[in-house]
Amino acid sequence: MPQQLPGPSPTLVRFWGVRGSLPSPGPATLRYGGNTTCIEVRTGGELIVIDAGSGIRPLGESLLAEHAGTPIALTLLHSHAHWDHIQGFPFFTPAYVPGTRIRIVGGHPTAADLRGVFTDQMDGQRWFPLPFERLAATITFDHLDLAGDLRFRVGEVAVTACPTNHPGGSLGFRIETAQGAIVFLSDHETGGPDESRIREFIAGAALLIADAQYDASEIQTRRGWGHGCVDEVMALAGGSDIGRVVLFHHDPSHNDAFLDQLVAQARARAGRDHPGMIVEAAREGDAIEL
Repeated sequence: MPQQLPGPSPTLVRFWGVRGSLPSPGPATLRYGGNTTCIEVRTGGELIVIDAGSGIRPLGESLLAEHAGTPIALTLLHSHAHWDHIQGFPFFTPAYVPGTRIRIVGGHPTAADLRGVFTDQMDGQRWFPLPFERLAATITFDHLDLAGDLRFRVGEVAVTACPTNHPGGSLGFRIETAQGAIVFLSDHETGGPDESRIREFIAGAALLIADAQYDASEIQTRRGWGHGCVDEVMALAGGSDIGRVVLFHHDPSHNDAFLDQLVAQARARAGRDHPGMIVEAAREGDAIEL
C-alpha cells in the first residue's frame, strides 16, 4: 500500500489584542478582552504578527515560554502608527533577548519614517525610559512603497498590503495560505468611495478580520473617524464571497453585553442574506484553525 503523504500543516490565527483606540481592562470586558490590536498567524512554517498594540506584551511572554531559550524569529506586519497599534512594542520582551530576529514590514512615506515609528516612541527620555538601542534583538525594517507593488513574501508565504480608508493612512493585509486567504482589514471606514477596491482586495477570503467598531447609530456621528460599521461590514463581506467574518477593533466603550448584541445582529443579517457565512467577534486568547 503506498505511503500517504502528509498534507499542508494547518494555519493558526490567535487573537492577543482585539480592542481599538484605547486599552479597556475591567470586569465589563473580561470575555472579549481589553488589549489593543495584536494578532498571531502561523502558516507555512512562519510566525507572523499583525500590529503591536498592548496585546503584543502577553504574546511575547507566551513565545518566551514556548521557545524556552531557543531563538525566536518573526515578521511584524505594521498597519499604521496610531498609538493603539504600536504602544505594546516597548513591552515586547523577546525584543530584549539576544538572538531574537524581528522583521518589521510597513508603509510610510520613507523607510526612515517607518523606522522612526518604533525608535521615536522609545526615546529614552520623554516617551519611554529606555532608548530603542537597548533592544538586543536583531530588528530590520522593510519599507513598502505605497505607490508601487504592495506584494511581498514572508518566507514562502505570499502577502499583499492594501491602503485602507483611515485618517493618516493605514494598511490592510491579505495572507495567502494553503487553507485559504486571511484578510486583516482593521482601521477601515466602510461606505467610502473606494469600497470597490476594498471588495476586490478581500474577495474570496476564507477569513476576514474586519474593523466593526460602530453600530448603525454610532456611525452617523462618527463618519471620518476611520472605522467600520457592523452593518456595512456585513454587506461588504456578503458581496465578496467571504467564508468567515470576525468582527474586530472593538470600541473601548463597548462592554461584553454590547458586543454580544452586535454579534447577534450580524449573525441575523448573515442568516437572512448570506446563509453559511460564519460570524463571530474576536476574543483575546481565542484561536481559529484553518
